[in-house]
Amino acid sequence: MAEVSWDTFERYRQKGLDARRAGQWDSARIYLLEAARAMTVLARQSAGEELQEGRRQMAARLLDLAKDCEKAQSEHRRQPGVSRSRMGPGNETAAEGETDKTASQWIVKEKPTLRFSDVAGLDRVKEEIRLKMVYPFEHPELAKKFGVRLGGGVLMWGPPGTGKTMLAKATAGEIDATFFTVSPAELLSKWVGEAEQNIKKLFDAAKQEKRSIIFIDEIEALVPARQDEGSSVMQRVVPQILQGMEGFDKKGDQAVLFMGATNVPWQLDPAVMRPGRFDEKVYIPLPDLAARRKMLEIYLSKRPVDPSVNFDVLAQKLDGYSGADIKYICDKSATIPFLRSVATGTEGCIDNQIIDDSIVDTPRSVTPEQLKRFEAWGKEAATA
Repeated sequence: MAEVSWDTFERYRQKGLDARRAGQWDSARIYLLEAARAMTVLARQSAGEELQEGRRQMAARLLDLAKDCEKAQSEHRRQPGVSRSRMGPGNETAAEGETDKTASQWIVKEKPTLRFSDVAGLDRVKEEIRLKMVYPFEHPELAKKFGVRLGGGVLMWGPPGTGKTMLAKATAGEIDATFFTVSPAELLSKWVGEAEQNIKKLFDAAKQEKRSIIFIDEIEALVPARQDEGSSVMQRVVPQILQGMEGFDKKGDQAVLFMGATNVPWQLDPAVMRPGRFDEKVYIPLPDLAARRKMLEIYLSKRPVDPSVNFDVLAQKLDGYSGADIKYICDKSATIPFLRSVATGTEGCIDNQIIDDSIVDTPRSVTPEQLKRFEAWGKEAATA
C-alpha cells in the first residue's frame, strides 16, 4: 500500500468528525473509514512497536466510529416521515422537507479574520493573488473602467499540506468577503438532496452577499476527468458547476469568487480550465527557507524551547517538508518533553535532540517524483 502523510489522515479525521457532529452520517462514515485506512498505513510506516500499537488502536477507534455512523444512518432511515424508497441506491433525493433543513448545516458561512500577514511565506503567491483577486475587489470602479473582471474562478493547486485552505480564508479576510465552504462529500451526499440542486443553492447563497468566496477543497471529486466519471450523478453535477461559474460575469456588479483547491490537478475535467471558468491557476509550492523559518516561530516560539535551538539552522534541515509536516514535527517535539515533565514532576523543554528525532521519524509527505509531476502539469496547463 502506498505511503500516506499525517496531513492526509488528519484531514479525513477532522472532516469525519465534523460531519458526524452535523448528523451527516453517510459522509461521516466515508471520511472516518478513510481516516482509519490512512492511520493503518501510518502504523505500518512507524518505527517502534509502541508507536505502531498506538496507531493501530487509533485506527480501531475510528472504525468503531464509522460503524456507529452506519448504525445511526440505518436508524435515520427508519424514522417516521423518511421515505425509504426515495433513499435507494442511485437516488439522491432526500425525504420531503429535509433538503432545506439540512442545507443550512452543510453550507458553512463565516467572515474570516485571517490576513495574508498571518500566512507564513508564499510572498510571490500572495502578490499573484493580490493582482488577480484582491485589487479588483478593492478598486471596483477602476476595475470597471479598465474592463477588469471581478470574481470568477481560481484554482489553487500543488502538493498537499501547503496551506491552500488558509490562503483561501486569508483572501476572504483581505477583501472582507463572506466565506462559504463545503466538502464534495456533503454536496454529493444523498442525505442533503439532489446534488445539482445543492450546488445551485450554494451559488445562490453566495450571490446574496456583497462580496463572497466559495471555497471547495478536493475539487477534483466534483469535476473529475471524463474517464473518471462513474455515475449519472457526475454527468449532472459537472454541468451545474460550470453553469454556476459562467454566471459570475452576467452582471457588472457581480462579486463572487469561486476558489477550488486540489492536490491532483491532472484529475480535473479539462472543461473547467476553459475561459470563463478557472481563468486563474495559482501554484502553491512547498515552503521556502523564509517560510519554514516563520513557521518555526509560529509553532515553537510560545513553547518552552532550549536556547541552543537555532531556527535558521532548523529551517535549512526542513527543506522539502510541507507546512503540515513542519507543524506535525513541532507538535510531536512538544509532546515528548510534556510527557517527561508529567512523569518526573520537573518541567523540561524542547531541545535539538528531540527535534532531530522528530524529523527522523517524520518522512517528507511530498516526494521528488510528485514534485516533478506538478512541474510537468504546470507546463501543460500553461500551453493549453
